Amino acid sequence: MRLATIRTSDGRTRAVRVDGDALVDLGAADVGELLARPGWAERAARADGDAVESAGFAPVVPRPGKIVCIGLNYRTHILEMGRELPRYPTLFAKYAEALIGAYDEIRLPPESGQVDWEAELAVVIGGRVRRAGEAEAEAAIAGFAVLNDVTMRDWQYRSPVWLQGKTWEASTPFGPYLVTPDELPGGTRPSLTLTGYVDGEVVQRADTSDLVFDPVALVRYVSTIVTLNPGDVIATGTPGGVGHAREPARYLTDGSVLATEITGLGRAESKAVAEKPAAAEGVS
Repeated sequence: MRLATIRTSDGRTRAVRVDGDALVDLGAADVGELLARPGWAERAARADGDAVESAGFAPVVPRPGKIVCIGLNYRTHILEMGRELPRYPTLFAKYAEALIGAYDEIRLPPESGQVDWEAELAVVIGGRVRRAGEAEAEAAIAGFAVLNDVTMRDWQYRSPVWLQGKTWEASTPFGPYLVTPDELPGGTRPSLTLTGYVDGEVVQRADTSDLVFDPVALVRYVSTIVTLNPGDVIATGTPGGVGHAREPARYLTDGSVLATEITGLGRAESKAVAEKPAAAEGVS
């Protein structure tokens, strides 16, 4: 089953089931609201609501309570960054203001000259879980989506704590769909290929078999620390091929087109657009 949050012509959002070219209204404002309802999967599968017209895709979950990101989780990326394989997951946070729809523009802030790409598989939580065992962690996974953890490297490395480079507003494409595990090879440990493109050139390609910590392991680990609730998101890390690790380094610039594709989950494609410095706003 494919679910999405769409924008409608009246400026609202709706949760829909995607049946081919048809979008079936699920009676919720967004996928996050849908997932918070008991029995959401059965309700969504049986729904025969009216078809709706889309004015574009919003982030799959527009306002997650938590976005937990995992650093250093693909063996190839860890090695290209000159690090050792971790014993435990590296966690950092992102805020909802960073999220954009799959085809929205990425804002390039004037304060950063090192805006990098990070193609990622996102896990979306569908049930409340704390200190999850194996079965509980699997059951808590609603599905998976495409995400790109666009990163301002010059801000990320200002200190040992990465958050300030990771959560700039309107920087993180998320979607277009949430796809439930039953639709994917491997289920809650899906076997998928991630591909990242910049201006049509392949810059990242990897299989999820390269993950150090798989989605179920991550749900178990994160839920040991904090309760995971419906709509929460875990971004599982990026593979090798980021711009910062290249020689010479390469970054997104005004007009760059960033695309992220994962088999079975669809494709996000966004144009990077430079923001005007605050002092120049309103000047013609």
